[in-house]
Amino acid sequence: MPEQSNDYRVVVFGAGGVGKSSLVLRFVKGTFRESYIPTIEDTYRQVISCDKSICTLQITDTTGSHQFPAMQRLSISKGHAFILVYSITSQQSLEELKPIYEQICQIKGDIESIPIMLVGNKNDENQNREVNSSEGEAMAKKWKCAFMETSAKMNHNVKELFQELLNLEKRRTVSLQIDGKKSKQQKRKEKLKGKCVVM
Repeated sequence: MPEQSNDYRVVVFGAGGVGKSSLVLRFVKGTFRESYIPTIEDTYRQVISCDKSICTLQITDTTGSHQFPAMQRLSISKGHAFILVYSITSQQSLEELKPIYEQICQIKGDIESIPIMLVGNKNDENQNREVNSSEGEAMAKKWKCAFMETSAKMNHNVKELFQELLNLEKRRTVSLQIDGKKSKQQKRKEKLKGKCVVM
């Protein structure tokens, strides 16, 4: 299948076991899987409308290990937006995002025009928390990117995460229309300019 030029490509990075696949599956299919199955690389598609026309939100769920540096570089060079996921229960998983972030800067150059979300997943496991919200926020500020805590398990902030990521896109208008309902903010924005819609 030839690649569509109107695909909007979001790439999800993070250490193994932080819940990248869980976030993506929760968003795309509304499901949550308790068992951990390592990912090599999966791509999911969700139809949205973009600049008043239909396009595909293509979400690439990458491997948590660093066995495939060439695949990682390719994902970065083709990506339009990035979600960097760590687990709030693992300080190490936050540390592991640093080289990935540096590689995005290196490959993409002007990082300020690229939507990036730093995501602390598993915030339903507060009793095992190793990374405070303030630490995540500080890292996001340093990296000049947006920050959010989520729980794929409890479906907390999952749709909001993808909506926020699309809101960060400045070069084109992309947004989700979730469950056919639009927020007041979206309606207001749509009056201003054509926004995108998840079908």
